[in-house]
Order: sequence, then structure tokens, then C-alpha cells
Amino acid sequence: MPSTGPRETSTPGHEVTFAPAVGLAAVVFSAIYFVSDLLELAHGGFSTPQLVLTYVAEAAIPLFVIGLYAVQRPHIGRLGLLGAVGYAYVYVFFTGTVLLALVERSPDWDALVGDLGPWATVHGLLMVLAGSAFGVSTVRAGVLPRWTGLLLLVGVVLVAVGSLLPGAVQLLCAAVRDLAFAGMGLSLLSRTRPTPTSTERGDVHVPA
Repeated sequence: MPSTGPRETSTPGHEVTFAPAVGLAAVVFSAIYFVSDLLELAHGGFSTPQLVLTYVAEAAIPLFVIGLYAVQRPHIGRLGLLGAVGYAYVYVFFTGTVLLALVERSPDWDALVGDLGPWATVHGLLMVLAGSAFGVSTVRAGVLPRWTGLLLLVGVVLVAVGSLLPGAVQLLCAAVRDLAFAGMGLSLLSRTRPTPTSTERGDVHVPA
């Protein structure tokens, strides 16, 4: 019977060197993203401190998503690569929209969407497709906990659907997505570094 739990990647050297940093980034910036959404709900729209937090969080997403893809190679496959690259691209775009909101002093998301025109809808759709692809690939890969991939799949769909619903519901939808990435990050942080073999340590054995 095949294992249903997380399995080690075939590139433990890469995992040892940057997996903890990727995990920490996924946890910290997902939390910052949730706080920015919480501030937006409490303020009833955009504010400068909230937009700054949003900018910081969204600027980090492309980096840690590509990192999450890298630690799952080669098991995550081509669909995972497409999902990671697509999701990273979408958040490069969304990071730029935060700068536009700061410059134009947009009062809320609806006003910003009005400035962006159809590009907001196009990139929202790409976010759902790319996030779903990455979530499915994470479940299939089994390197990170499978529930995190499933939660990401559900989360990106909820974020898209929730954009038509009241602010409190939108916050809950975003929390599902944020929890998915934070879960992936915590999984990496909780891994223990394997004990190196004598060959990896460079020990020299002298015959007696």
C-alpha cells in the first residue's frame, strides 16, 4: 500500500539549505496578508497602513510560492510548475495594483477595480486557475501535507466567489487561502534536519 503521509523530496540538499526560509516566509507573510485584510474590513475600505501591509505581503508571495514549488520537486510535476509560475505572476500584477491604489488614493477595492477595468477580472481568473493547479499538484505530490493543497484549492475558489459577498465573508474566504500557505510553511519548519552520513560529513576512515 502506498504511503499517504508526507515524503521527503529527492533533493535533501536543497531542502536543508532553503526550506526553513521558505517555510518561515510562507507563515509570516500569510499572517501579514490576513492582518491587512482584517484592517481593511475594520476600516471599511483602504487605508495607507493597510495598503503598506498588503504590499509587503503580496510582494513576498511570488518568492515563497516558487520556493514551495522547489521543495516539492520533482514529485510536483509540470502542472505544479505551471501553477507556481502562474500564481507568482498574478501576484506580481496584484502587487502593482497596490501601488496604484496608494498613488490614486483609491478608497476601496471596488474603486480600484474601476481603474483597472477588465484586467482585474482576467487576473482574478488566472489566480483561481493557477492556485487550483498548484493545490492539486501539492496533493498529488505528497511532499507537503495533502490537506494544505486541498485547502489552497478550496481557498482560491472561495476568494473568487467571496468577492461578490459581504466583507466579513470575504475575510473568511481569504483566511482559508492564507491558512493553506501557512500550513505548508509550518510543515517545512517542523521538519528535522537529517543526520549526515560519514561521507556527507567528509570523514576519512583510516584502516586499522
